[in-house]
Amino acid sequence: MVCETTICRPVEIEGIGLHHGAPVHLRIAPAPAGSGIVFVRTDLENTRIPASWEYVERVSYATSLMHPKGILISTTEHLLSVLYSMGIDNAFIELDNLELPILDGSGLPFVNLLRRAGRKQTSRLRRYMRIIKPVSVEANGKRVAILPSDTFQLRCQVFFDHPLVGEQTLELELTPENYAAEIAPARTFGFEYELDQMRDMGLIRGATLENAVCFTRKGVANPNGLRFVDECCRHKALDLIGDLALVGWPLLGSVVAEKAGHAMHVALVNQLMSDRSFYEIVTFDRSAVRKPGAAHALVS
Repeated sequence: MVCETTICRPVEIEGIGLHHGAPVHLRIAPAPAGSGIVFVRTDLENTRIPASWEYVERVSYATSLMHPKGILISTTEHLLSVLYSMGIDNAFIELDNLELPILDGSGLPFVNLLRRAGRKQTSRLRRYMRIIKPVSVEANGKRVAILPSDTFQLRCQVFFDHPLVGEQTLELELTPENYAAEIAPARTFGFEYELDQMRDMGLIRGATLENAVCFTRKGVANPNGLRFVDECCRHKALDLIGDLALVGWPLLGSVVAEKAGHAMHVALVNQLMSDRSFYEIVTFDRSAVRKPGAAHALVS
């Protein structure tokens, strides 16, 4: 895309939070060019929190943002993943509680919501972050990196010691169409043996078989089973994209994630943003885009 986008009309949805279990009403509204994605706590004096790495507060079982006044926005990654992948640059995300709704545990309800909202271009040129030298974070056999590329490429690999999971790998070029079909339907998941510990930590109070996949010792507790054989890997890719969206620009780079999670994703974002030599900000050349075969012509 040459220019920044927003949605055509407001859309809204209701649900409960996965971890806090509280009801929440969410509304996505158009925003002017240059606004970025901004969360608005309508229950707390319309406090605004930009969807930016600078506001990240917690990154254990979800990615949460916090305003300097101590106002929290929890479990942001699913919606950010969808907005990023469906090409929405500017929007106000209004909610009346601290956690976004989990809906069915995937990004698909948000994809459908944005399709209802429509997408329109603004007159402002869209700026991209193009990776010009590799950046990576590694620890304890886990790794996440971004390598130079003129498109957004993704390779995600996971391993869980379960007969229905094991080692899984997903590779694709990220486009709105690929995302909607291959990643968005994948649901958040957990393992039965972890549930009591997570509840003791004050987590998954809103979790049910309607909004998460639960793996038993040898199978799946959900009556309809899995949506994909490799649903775990696809959902990890969904989370990864949502966390990378915190850089604030669409990425041109090849992302490789091996057994990584929210904390490592955000560590990569922090490392990337700490050193300007890893990237350059570019825009598409309007005239070049009109020429056959020149869709990736870029200018600084």
